[in-house]
Amino acid sequence: MNSPESSAASAGPDTSEPSQPVNIRLVIGSVATLLLLAALDQTIVSTALPTIVADLGGLEHLSWVVTAYILASTVAAPLYGKLGDLYGRRLMVFISVGLFLLGSLLCGLAGSMTALILARAVQGLGGGGLFVLALSVVGDVLSAKERGKVQGMFAAVFSVSSMVGPLIGGYFVEHLSWHWIFLINVPLGILAVVGFAVSFPAHVATHKHRIDWAGAALLSVTLASLTLVTALGGTTFAWLSVQSAALAALVLIAGLGFVAIERRAPEPILPLELFRGNVFRNTSLLSFLTGAMMFGAVTFLPIYLQVSRGVSPMVSGLLMAPMTLGIIAATTVAGRYMRSTGRYRLLTLVGMALLIVAGGLLSQIAVDTSVWLFSAMLLLFGFSLGLSFPVLTTAVQNAVPREVLGTATASSVMFRQIGASIAVALFGALMATRLANSFNGLAIHPEVGPAQLAQMAPEMRATIAVHVVDAISPIYWIVAGLAVVGLLTAFFLRDIPLSAQPSVARAE
Repeated sequence: MNSPESSAASAGPDTSEPSQPVNIRLVIGSVATLLLLAALDQTIVSTALPTIVADLGGLEHLSWVVTAYILASTVAAPLYGKLGDLYGRRLMVFISVGLFLLGSLLCGLAGSMTALILARAVQGLGGGGLFVLALSVVGDVLSAKERGKVQGMFAAVFSVSSMVGPLIGGYFVEHLSWHWIFLINVPLGILAVVGFAVSFPAHVATHKHRIDWAGAALLSVTLASLTLVTALGGTTFAWLSVQSAALAALVLIAGLGFVAIERRAPEPILPLELFRGNVFRNTSLLSFLTGAMMFGAVTFLPIYLQVSRGVSPMVSGLLMAPMTLGIIAATTVAGRYMRSTGRYRLLTLVGMALLIVAGGLLSQIAVDTSVWLFSAMLLLFGFSLGLSFPVLTTAVQNAVPREVLGTATASSVMFRQIGASIAVALFGALMATRLANSFNGLAIHPEVGPAQLAQMAPEMRATIAVHVVDAISPIYWIVAGLAVVGLLTAFFLRDIPLSAQPSVARAE
């Protein structure tokens, strides 16, 4: 049997795809706006959580405001990829945006914590498809050579949102109300989806499909259980508890059942033969590692800034800006390189090599590290990540047959989310354990924050700052180690020349 990569090169055009031209600028602008809304929604909420609790109550359920969205979006993402391949990206964008905007409206109108959590789940069911579908639409309208820059900029959107989201959320809470962090999505989302509707033609199905419902259900259970154990383990319940053990067992059982179902399904949700392809296999591992390195590293830097350095949450967000600038600069470089050479493997090798250096440097941060040196470290870290972001999606889309482009794209996103979830959970457990051991002889709670620090004596603040740095620094040695694994993986990545032809006709 031919590998997916060899069949991709020889596959003819997909007759079920639209033949009329698309307005590429309007399509990209529309999906970028939708993507920005989804990205901001994941960061803007954190600033408003204290105000939401004061208004609605239900402090004991606060974590579910975030967890409900993450859980629903993680489960939905691979389904959008497959259904987009079967029934067209246009239809699935409408469904995804519709659910996201409905959830946003319900969140804005929520009068209780329970209603807000349920609305966040609806919002997540829609938001889970936006990133997958945006990358897949780019795969439809741009050639492989041209995709890198746009897909890289989409990754930069998430980085920018992590910086400006809390600022926007703080403004809405202070000058309007927390409801507007959700309601603002509705008019902007409608405007963007109208632009997409008039610029991207409809998919015309040529035959009926058999949806792999059993595989979809088992994959959903696997991802949901994994998300729950990583999101709630160590907080809502202990890692060594009956709940954690039950969820871990469910991940294993449902995962094995999913593999068994996919071997026999006529149209599997995630065709296992894709893993026979060198590019899909290696980019899946690289996506997992990249998600783990990025989110595992970035999640704990604000703790260093706010607790060890004593800066405000707003200032800590601004101090993270160099990473975003690095990502934007690198994605621009990577996009131009791929467009001019039609190659991508060298970018991944350089990116992973630089990540080793960046991880090692970040492990040396101290209480008195200068702002300029810290900014330089973040700039390098962001630049290293940015070299890989556009490569992973572009390479896999270029290597697989056209009819599974959405499935392969969704798989890349899925592995990145899994890597991020596992890394944040494990790194958080490591940091919490080291902090608990460090604070054992001090009358201090490990969850001390900026407000509590401001009330302490300078000597105590200095002691806490040193302990926090000591607890966080091993995380970045682990990041450097993951980058070593990524570098070795990149050596085995096949460098298939990028196609110069888009999948569908377009109107410039």
